[in-house]
Amino acid sequence: MAGITDADFLNKVIPFGFDVATLGGFNLDSKTVSASEKIVSRGRKEFHFPEDVIFSHIENEALKIKQLNPDVKVSVNVRSTTPEPIIKVSKIPAVDIVEINCHCRQPEFLDINCGQNMLKRPDLKDFISAVVNNSNSEVSVKIRANVEGVDTLTVSKIIDKSGADYLHVDAMNPGVDDCDFDLLHEICKQTDIFVIGNNSVNSKAQIEKILKTGVKGFSIARAVISGKLDFDISCF
Repeated sequence: MAGITDADFLNKVIPFGFDVATLGGFNLDSKTVSASEKIVSRGRKEFHFPEDVIFSHIENEALKIKQLNPDVKVSVNVRSTTPEPIIKVSKIPAVDIVEINCHCRQPEFLDINCGQNMLKRPDLKDFISAVVNNSNSEVSVKIRANVEGVDTLTVSKIIDKSGADYLHVDAMNPGVDDCDFDLLHEICKQTDIFVIGNNSVNSKAQIEKILKTGVKGFSIARAVISGKLDFDISCF
């Protein structure tokens, strides 16, 4: 959740049963930093830091989580038009997972072929593989499903073959106010990667439904935006 999921927020919600906490999204290179500045200027929430500050900020944020929750994996969702800054984040000792953002749909990021437009890059596999082959952490890729002009299943297979450790799927279902459970099932059936299901996870019943698709994990965002969770996830 842009501009919301910092260490203070995550430390407040981790005790509800989360074993991975994701900071971000953060912008790492000149193009994404410039895009985030434009987003902030129109009044939208965004984590906006200069390039010479962002890496130390991420390190401090990750340490704040580890100090209070040493057994929780720290994931950092990041945007960059090139792999190198993402690899740099992976080398921060307190970071367990770098998550490549192929998900954001803000026009400022789409204009620089970032966010969900990453899914249309012909070099997507090479980009992810470069991060995987040079990282000190695990690598996740977060995607938005059912993007116009993108075959989500084909992209999922590309990410699987790239060597990433996790595929985090926001299974948006255009025109339907619910998760695309059928698509998640197909992704899990046709790939070997660890799939994390996301979208409309706001109750125990929804968790049960999403787990039946074959995903190995689930993520929760909007349901904890208040800083609390109204249902128990410890049994999953």
